[in-house]
Amino acid sequence: MNPTDNNGFRVPLFSIITVCYNAATTIAPTIESVDAQTCRLYEHIVVDGASTDGTQDFLSAHTNPLRRVVSEPDRGIYDAMNKGLGMARGEYVVFLNAGDSFHSPETLQRLADVAMDRDFPGIIYGQTDLVDHTRQRIGERHLRAPETLTYKSFANGMLVCHQAFVALRRITAPFDLRYRFSADYDWCIRCLQHSRRNEYVPDVLVDYLNEGATTANHRKSLMERFRIMSRYYGFWPTVCRHFGFIPRYLKFKSRTGNKF
Repeated sequence: MNPTDNNGFRVPLFSIITVCYNAATTIAPTIESVDAQTCRLYEHIVVDGASTDGTQDFLSAHTNPLRRVVSEPDRGIYDAMNKGLGMARGEYVVFLNAGDSFHSPETLQRLADVAMDRDFPGIIYGQTDLVDHTRQRIGERHLRAPETLTYKSFANGMLVCHQAFVALRRITAPFDLRYRFSADYDWCIRCLQHSRRNEYVPDVLVDYLNEGATTANHRKSLMERFRIMSRYYGFWPTVCRHFGFIPRYLKFKSRTGNKF
């Protein structure tokens, strides 16, 4: 179940990567949800950007033998994610940032069952619920994950929340730091390009805190996503497709904070 690599380290099934900065008010649910998982086939990598608000004190007080913490300055969220990827040893990578949490203590076990029963698909994915800072459910994510997912699916936007998008580590690559707000969208597309098979889990996998950096910079994020869509799916098809996004955008505006 847990082979070792050439250096004798235990090789986990999942590398859960949490990036944070001054997250003392939001990180507790994230840490607690990881520690509560019934499946222990994971490593938890926390990449902290040299927080000064008590985040490091919280992490020091909540140790876990499966957790590694590094705290040092970085160049932003995606640079921190790249550091986490560079440290990862698991078969799969799961990004669970400060404020986000696994939906259930059984979530990781559900993912492990799919991975091992379906011969390690490239991507395992599911649904996402939105929660507020009190952990009360706001509702389902604005875009629902489809039962069938391909590289072309993301031409219609980020149909799967990054935190509910579990990728086989060997098909991943570093995040493109040219994108400040939507590098996760670009990263997911590139993962899908290299995935030969994707498996849908008909469950809510993640509770996403509805107050993230992408939400706060929504307009800039949309502009980046347009550039990314144009890059992979063509400029004029992307322009035409955006006319069909108008009703979706209006719905978004009525539910402030949902990821587009």
